[in-house]
Amino acid sequence: MKSIVVKIAACFAIVAFSASFFKPKPVAPAFKVFVTLSKAKDHIKMMTAAKPFLEKIAAAHNFFIDITDDTAKINDENLKNYQVFIQLQQAPFDLSYSQQDAIQKFVEQGKGWVGIHAAGLPGKSFVGPDKKYWQWYEDFLGGISYIPHPAFQKGVVVVEDHKHPVMKNLPVRFEVADEWYEFDKSPRPNVHVLATADESSYRQNKPMGDHPIMWTNEKYHRMVYIGIGHDATLCSDKNYETLVTNAIMWAAER
Repeated sequence: MKSIVVKIAACFAIVAFSASFFKPKPVAPAFKVFVTLSKAKDHIKMMTAAKPFLEKIAAAHNFFIDITDDTAKINDENLKNYQVFIQLQQAPFDLSYSQQDAIQKFVEQGKGWVGIHAAGLPGKSFVGPDKKYWQWYEDFLGGISYIPHPAFQKGVVVVEDHKHPVMKNLPVRFEVADEWYEFDKSPRPNVHVLATADESSYRQNKPMGDHPIMWTNEKYHRMVYIGIGHDATLCSDKNYETLVTNAIMWAAER
């Protein structure tokens, strides 16, 4: 009987050793994402909510994410470590010339860029006469300039390209509350439109008629602009989580 007990104990010891020896190693992150946040006062609530929101997405989809409001980190040496750059409400005119150059170089290398909400603020009205205007960025966003947006209110997004990966698993129409950015003209001739704002669903400042709110610029490998993204409540919106997740995963594709 004693020998049987010893043998059983030995078997358990072998199984335990084998389990620890063959324990799967942690899977390395599939890619790395750099996120720059806005410091603007009216964006603070969204920036606070966005950090855990993005970290949750990163954990669920096995990618590394670095989130900061320190624009000094936007430089060639640092950005070479990442595959995707997320410009979360970071306005282009708040960046130095060297930071603008670093983003431009990053994009032109074929890496992914996701611009959200205030990333879509090109326009010479933001830059004084003594400053150099970042014309590349205006062209990058489809040749449009921002004009004052209407009041914060609920409105409807209409998905236009249902087959694009960024629009995957989104309803044809979904409602969000936002500022509904308007531009001096539609970017449609220069971009691939993914979704539009239904102007009949809210009160505009200056109706655009054709009002794209999400698009890609196919001159670049992986860029997508998402016009909605002002309010912190979006971080608990399932459709918005799907949208941002899709955008990041698509932008990361080689």
